[in-house]
Amino acid sequence: MLRIISYLGGFFSNDLAIDLGTANTVVYLKNKGIVVREPSVVAVQKIPNGRQMVLKVGTEAKLMLGRTPGTITAIRPMKDGVIADFDITEEMLRYFMQKVHNRKTLVRPRVVVCVPSGITQVERRAVRESAESAGAREVYLIEEPMAAAIGAGLPITEASGNMIVDIGGGTTEVAVVSLAGIVFAQSTRMGGDKMDEAIVQFIRKKYNLQIGERMAESIKVEIGEAYPSPERRTKIVKGRDLVSGVPKTIEVNSDEIREALKESVNAILDTVRICLEKTPPELAADIVDKGIFLAGGGALLSNLDMLLREVTKVPVLIADNPLDCVALGSGKMLDELEMLRKVAINL
Repeated sequence: MLRIISYLGGFFSNDLAIDLGTANTVVYLKNKGIVVREPSVVAVQKIPNGRQMVLKVGTEAKLMLGRTPGTITAIRPMKDGVIADFDITEEMLRYFMQKVHNRKTLVRPRVVVCVPSGITQVERRAVRESAESAGAREVYLIEEPMAAAIGAGLPITEASGNMIVDIGGGTTEVAVVSLAGIVFAQSTRMGGDKMDEAIVQFIRKKYNLQIGERMAESIKVEIGEAYPSPERRTKIVKGRDLVSGVPKTIEVNSDEIREALKESVNAILDTVRICLEKTPPELAADIVDKGIFLAGGGALLSNLDMLLREVTKVPVLIADNPLDCVALGSGKMLDELEMLRKVAINL
């Protein structure tokens, strides 16, 4: 997942932190907190010369997913935590920055982009160029788990190990942080979006029913779980019958959805295991004492903390406000530009 902090210098400026994620974009305004929380979706219309015109961004664009006529497409410009469509991402960046300031930016901002730890050199360059095209004066890149650790309130500057697991829409980042640096990080391109896809495929295979990604997401949120609950929950699901082609309604339960999510959850568990195995012994001892912290929207998957606790035999805690951890951490870093420069990745 991409994370962007905008620092607008000068008299006309306001410091911004933008968590630009695969699934959602969260905007933090200095001294005000979070002011925008919208899906990372853009609705575009094809125009005669082959170009695309942006119609809607965010919440209004997400409502169009799966419901647009042929000339209009609702797309997600971010895929697996990195930019898949540069032009549309730039438009989305401009939209959110202008929405917060309610005017055109008079000073080109300093931008700090938070990127997945497994990002390649080519992807880093692409991220920087996209931010510059959106109006950035300077671009810094920092690794995503660092902002999540700060947002979770972990003491990252101390000489002790802190483990953060940030489960976003496109990626899961697992990192051990000590002395304001990442000692070891492991990334997998598995997150909330892949879980939604797994639910779509499961229901298609078992019930011959085609459902959309919005329905899959609501199933995951309402009855999805990683570990059995005492009570089995159910949900009514509507979609299109693949045999007859007409709309159809079925009922699914939490046991079925847990089975559908098993592969996705196991990929996250494997990433955590690898990180624990590669952690130096002294820091591993600190993690046993402090526990593993979960952040990101995926941390809200029911009973995921219980499953991790059983597999790793280490305490597992969910951060306060996991959805906003990266934006809140980025907001704190706006007050410490020296710290930002210290943790920035060299391009």
